[in-house]
Amino acid sequence: MGAPNHVPFWTRSKEEAAAELGCGPDGLTSAEASARLARHGPNSDVPPRRANAAVAIFRRLLEPLSLILLAAGIVSAGTGDGIGGAIIVTILALSIGLDTFQEGRALRAAEELRRSVALKAEAKRDGAFVRVEVETLVPGDLVRVRAGDIIPADALVLEAAAFTVGEAALTGEPYPVEKRPGRVTARNAGEASNALFRGAVAQTGEALALVVGTGRSTLFGAAASALAEAQAPSPFQRDLHTFGLLTARLTIALVLVVLATHVLFGRPVLESLMFSVALAVGLTPELLPMITTVTLSRGALRMAARKVIVKRLASIHDLGAMTVLCTDKTGTLTSAEITLAQSLDAEGAADDRAARLGAISAALGGDRGALDAALVAGSPGAAEGWSLLARHAFDFNRRVGSVLAEGPDEKLLIAKGAPEALIPLCTSMRTAAGLVAMDAAGHLAAQARVRALAEQGLRAVAVASRPWSGTSHELEASDETRLTFEGICAFADPPKATCTAAIARLAAAGIRVKILSGDDPVVVKRLAGLVGLNPEMVLSGSDIDELSDDALAVQVQTVDAYGRLAPDQKSRLIKALQSRGDVVGFLGDGINDAPALKVADIGLSVDGATGVAQAAADMILLAPDLEVVADGVEEGRRTFANILKYVRMGASSNFGNMLSMAVASLFLPFLPMLPTQILLNNLLYDFSEIGIPFDTVRPEAVASPQVWNMRGLMVFAGIMGPLSSAFDLLTFAGLLLVFHAVPEEFRTVWFLESMATQILVIFIIRTNGRPWRNWPHPALTLSSLAALLVAMVLPFTQADAWFGFQAPPPAVTASVAALVVAYLVCAELLKQFAIAPAIRRRADGLRVGAGLNAP
Repeated sequence: MGAPNHVPFWTRSKEEAAAELGCGPDGLTSAEASARLARHGPNSDVPPRRANAAVAIFRRLLEPLSLILLAAGIVSAGTGDGIGGAIIVTILALSIGLDTFQEGRALRAAEELRRSVALKAEAKRDGAFVRVEVETLVPGDLVRVRAGDIIPADALVLEAAAFTVGEAALTGEPYPVEKRPGRVTARNAGEASNALFRGAVAQTGEALALVVGTGRSTLFGAAASALAEAQAPSPFQRDLHTFGLLTARLTIALVLVVLATHVLFGRPVLESLMFSVALAVGLTPELLPMITTVTLSRGALRMAARKVIVKRLASIHDLGAMTVLCTDKTGTLTSAEITLAQSLDAEGAADDRAARLGAISAALGGDRGALDAALVAGSPGAAEGWSLLARHAFDFNRRVGSVLAEGPDEKLLIAKGAPEALIPLCTSMRTAAGLVAMDAAGHLAAQARVRALAEQGLRAVAVASRPWSGTSHELEASDETRLTFEGICAFADPPKATCTAAIARLAAAGIRVKILSGDDPVVVKRLAGLVGLNPEMVLSGSDIDELSDDALAVQVQTVDAYGRLAPDQKSRLIKALQSRGDVVGFLGDGINDAPALKVADIGLSVDGATGVAQAAADMILLAPDLEVVADGVEEGRRTFANILKYVRMGASSNFGNMLSMAVASLFLPFLPMLPTQILLNNLLYDFSEIGIPFDTVRPEAVASPQVWNMRGLMVFAGIMGPLSSAFDLLTFAGLLLVFHAVPEEFRTVWFLESMATQILVIFIIRTNGRPWRNWPHPALTLSSLAALLVAMVLPFTQADAWFGFQAPPPAVTASVAALVVAYLVCAELLKQFAIAPAIRRRADGLRVGAGLNAP
């Protein structure tokens, strides 16, 4: 914050701060300011790193799956299969292009920051106040700030006159904060009543302040620098990378074994190389990048219909994988609209007189701030028939203000203000029995009621009155004496009506919710209890500073609410949760939330949030409501479930086919399938699955957080793949031993059997349940049956010569059809064993990995 050794600048006196900064009471000279500007740099944020499309594309090309596809396409083209190579490279290019375009729209973060701060500031240079560019402010400058100004830098208050600022976007405090000179010992920014922070908005009055931090050394600048940093890979990106490495290892191992074995058996080297390359392509899910991008894009459209705008496609999966949602309080759990919660008489009983008098005072002579607006809204029409005779503006030193009003029956002085300031001015109080004297015991009892309200998270304003006799005149402080204590008005920033139900809904979906707020811990504690979270323990920012990272990682598992947090403390809490394996989302709307939004696995902001928060977020909620988050979670899980279908079906099918091919090639005197036929097989199969993004998903697939589980994926492929290979070997045996098929006929029949089993089994393994009870989406049915039709008809057309096919006799075709039916029956029976680990884990209440969580 501009002070050395990380000691908050507001804990120093103005004399100490001036001495450390080397400045005097008259500000800086122009020469001194220029020298300091050269030393400290401009009062601005580091410009965002410009997006470079070439770099973004190159980074995506370095992914293992992309490298495999690129290599396979190049080798295929180099060995004579130009069409197959072109198709593979085109698919890869389209996928990378779509992904790059979508994510490139989220690179305007620092520009939003720059537009969020003032362009001019009033600084004292060469002994006089002048208007200067904000970027030229330096530590040591004296600045003057008036109502309506955006605070241009972090500064220490030297003088203040009725000066308040709105810091909701910085600290989460929804009420205007009074600023005045004086030393503060608290280390938390939310308690720094003598400090101004860049980006806050002056609401009333005027202040003179000493600049102590500029640019990246400000609270605002810390948020800006967080946005300028490169974002770590998301959980989905990490898992996709891991899957790519696994596929690459299996592919390389199989290719090397098959190539070496063929050469040892004396097969031609070029033919063996082409066959090995074809196996590599056959094992690779060519359409995975495309299926992933299209599925995520469709998910983004569906989420837009649910009032969620997706800025980063991979965040859709991350939202579905989320296990903990951390949320700011103001504007997210609450509406950030101050409301009148209670009106109490002098004895603490509910009575609307205090609220009515307060509303009259606010309507006739209030400062039009949030509390006055709440009073007027809480007692509509209270001021009708009353007129203003005189006014004593709210004195921020005495913390009391008053009006002299004339009503239908009387003239009345109405005073309101801070209870600790107004109650001592009262000599009587109004009770149900009438007016009684108010002695020291009465004062203490009233103050105790104020403390009890504070423990409930309510802000209190005291109201008092005095009948007026004689002529009217301008009010002075001396008129605000011998008052009658009327009671207390209590204000709240209430939770949104849907919060409690939404938190319960998220909990049922396996997502814990935690409040991370810059507001008072007492307020946070009350809110936690109201919305159904555990309010027993609330940690403050100072508590967190005293904990080591390991201790914090333990505490954060059980504590649901945190108050008086600085931006870096929110980020630290999120990292503590991530260190235990949680996928963490963060929902915030203020400048102080930007670092946490950047660090979280999934950053969520809302429509109407600060530009900084929206720029840092991965998604923007058009309705600032947790119900929208819950809807988005369901959609994210549904989208990932469909991606998983392709991965799981492709992995098991490709593994089974390539295993059959590799084994057969070692014992047959000819290749069991030509390289061109392998490529055609794989591409037709991939085409059959392009309807997956539109497919339906069973409710149990979206019931719990989903992450990739490579072991579960391997278990599934390890069971279903060999089943496919077993029927392939039965086909081989029948063709060789019963029908004595020639090589061309052998390859054609196996191509037909392979395509039929691969495509038709989609309808079986796409769901945990029985396929006739969970019908696929028409788009998937159409794409699958269209691919099957092409595969079945092609060998019987004039195109057979292009691929080396030979039409089989009817008896062979009928036998293959019977084998396909038998395979489908066995697949339906065996799939339960392949997904049994997932069912057991779900029954035990554990988090289910997506590799096992069958949709």
